[in-house]
Amino acid sequence: QAQLVESGGGWVQAGGALRLSCAASRRTFSSNAMGWYRQAPGKARELVAAISWSGGNTYYADSVKGRFTISRDNAKNTVYLQMNSLKPEDTAIYYCNVDRRVVTPLIWGQGTQVTVSS
Repeated sequence: QAQLVESGGGWVQAGGALRLSCAASRRTFSSNAMGWYRQAPGKARELVAAISWSGGNTYYADSVKGRFTISRDNAKNTVYLQMNSLKPEDTAIYYCNVDRRVVTPLIWGQGTQVTVSS
């Protein structure tokens, strides 16, 4: 059964940083490219970053490029999102899942709220 548990969100002032973590089941993590997504109120869920199984290939949405860094620890079945230079427009619920550009997303977890104040 797919299980995704996100953590690390919180409130931060503009310019600050947060590090998100996502623990996945071994079955979910194994051999899958993983992604971080976000959904702001009234907006569609968007893919903001993705990483291949090996970690050798990454993708970033233009809106976060140069500020966010995705990484993974396959031994721990965990994917991370380091978010620097946060902006109010980064405010959203952040979710992790498999990279939907490659495979159909699994059941979504609860996500973790990120709030950036100006």
